[in-house]
Amino acid sequence: MRPSFGYFEEKKLGKAYDFKLLRRLYPLTRPYRLLLGVSIALVVLITLLDLALPYITKVAIDRYIVPTLALDRTPKSDGDLHTRGRYLKVDSQNPDVAAVVRKDPHKFVTDRDDVLMPYENLAEISPDDLRILRRHDLRGLGRITLLFVLVVILNFVLNFFQKVIMEYTGHMIMHDLRMKIYNHLQQLSMTFFTRNPVGRLVTRVTNDVQNMHELFTSVVALIFKDLFLFVGITIVLISMHWQLTLVTFSVVPVILLAALRFSRQVREVFRAERVKVAEINTRFGETISGIKIIQAFRKERANYKRLAELNHENYIVGMQQIHVLALFLPVIDFLGVLALAIVIYYGGGNALTGSISLGVLVAFISYMRMFFRPIRDLAEKYNVLQNAMASAERLFVILDAPKETEHQRIRPAAKMAGDGIPAIAIEKLEFQQVSFSYPDGDLVLKDVSFQMQRGQTLAVVGPTGSGKTTLINLILRFYDPASGMIKVNGKDIKTLAPGALRASMALVMQEPFLFSESIRHNILRGRSNLSDQDLDQIIEASRCASLIKRLPDGVDSVLAESGSSISSGERQLLSIARAFARDPQLLILDEATSYIDSQTEQEIQLALTSLMAQRTALVVAHRLSTVRQADRIMVVNRGRIIESGTHPELMAQAGFYFRLNQVEG
Repeated sequence: MRPSFGYFEEKKLGKAYDFKLLRRLYPLTRPYRLLLGVSIALVVLITLLDLALPYITKVAIDRYIVPTLALDRTPKSDGDLHTRGRYLKVDSQNPDVAAVVRKDPHKFVTDRDDVLMPYENLAEISPDDLRILRRHDLRGLGRITLLFVLVVILNFVLNFFQKVIMEYTGHMIMHDLRMKIYNHLQQLSMTFFTRNPVGRLVTRVTNDVQNMHELFTSVVALIFKDLFLFVGITIVLISMHWQLTLVTFSVVPVILLAALRFSRQVREVFRAERVKVAEINTRFGETISGIKIIQAFRKERANYKRLAELNHENYIVGMQQIHVLALFLPVIDFLGVLALAIVIYYGGGNALTGSISLGVLVAFISYMRMFFRPIRDLAEKYNVLQNAMASAERLFVILDAPKETEHQRIRPAAKMAGDGIPAIAIEKLEFQQVSFSYPDGDLVLKDVSFQMQRGQTLAVVGPTGSGKTTLINLILRFYDPASGMIKVNGKDIKTLAPGALRASMALVMQEPFLFSESIRHNILRGRSNLSDQDLDQIIEASRCASLIKRLPDGVDSVLAESGSSISSGERQLLSIARAFARDPQLLILDEATSYIDSQTEQEIQLALTSLMAQRTALVVAHRLSTVRQADRIMVVNRGRIIESGTHPELMAQAGFYFRLNQVEG
């Protein structure tokens, strides 16, 4: 068995941003490919609408607000215009326009059949006459304004639907991911949980899954939108004036260099931040779980000091993140302003010479503002992306942890009847020269061999640390032996599905664990095939009737976390009732009467006697008085079986078992 099995260390993870992770995330999106496709299509439409707004502004300026007509012709007759300039073309066929022309004919010039007014003469026309001359421009401006408003409204509607679709898709993907991890965790070996703190695993299933949410809801859409926006802006700018585009894009290489430097610096910062968050959660979890010990040994100050150190380290990492962002974002803003300055200087000079129109210049300024907005958005979302990638990395570490066996598969509860797995009829249980050691530890069991027959009660006794509980862990397949073989009905236990094996067994532990659910659910645990009458019989047989009668809601009373609202003896009685509900073929008792007062012990012994009747039982006992009636007693010391026999036989040998009895008195 490998010492590092099932363990992952926060500080030994690889590159946070990795396209392999994105490829591994892709299968999660397959059930929602249609929704993602619709969302991306909406992003394309939204991007096109965003690109259309500055171009509509350009058209409004060049066609209706400041229309230009530059003439440079060789005259065909003396009446032809042959000077270059900016003129307003008027509709001389319109009676109202013709009246204005007749009023001030010297302010107009003719070019063949066209009537034109130089722009410098517009200031000399009265407002009323100007409205008549520019009636066509005013109508066109009204139409293009209406088009502008319609584009904005359509943009709003499409953004709304795109956001709703992506949020729904993101929540569903997170739902599936959370259930996948939860399902996988339930199938991992005990070694994995031994080596990984609860706080760390809770962080993985909660915080890290939530960190993935914004990746699917905003970052994915943002990447597509920004990509389309970059390409679209570049195409539009080149089509309007490629020389000005090339001059303006001279700052792009500097932006790329700054982005690469930023990404290298921020990657390590985000990785360190995730480590600190996991360590803080682990510390919180340990504090809550061990609050009695902390208070009993007056360790509040030391515990507070350690958390304060972790919290300060997390603060330092957070400030490093802020420093990186505070440097990068102003650099992007400066480069954006520099690009605008280039547009104004170079583009404005061309506008003065007539090389480009005023509308093109205004559109260029608008597009350059749009061009740098995605860069800033990506910088601001980069922390989200890095956070999500770091979380994905850790989630896949859990998902890559091997299951305890390939035979086991957990199915949805809705499709399961009772426990959902057929039990195995256990006729014989056999250990053949079994040895075992926990990770990074010495051998706990050494060449252990014994047999149990159906209907037999086998007691295991021995000093603390002799390997008694390890025997139980191996029988239940929480662990597999390092060497030797465990057989059930002559078959290697490794060839049997753990679910089918455990369906034939019931475990009553020294410290029973109860869920924060009703007593009914704690006893039945999915055995929906049992009736209320069956439940009443189980309660009577397990000596739980008096407990349930004094609770306000009876069997439907909800217990506090871990059953802390009732005494340890009452928790033990409920765990015996839970074992009754399974109707096991093999009953395993792990020091079930330890640390219980004498009166409660009598109740528990009566319940256990009823439970063990006509069943195969393995009893691990601390008090030797509870195992004297066993069919066989096995004495374990330092991982080996040193004595075996009935109580009278072992007492007659006057060996280790005899001395244990003498010590107990």
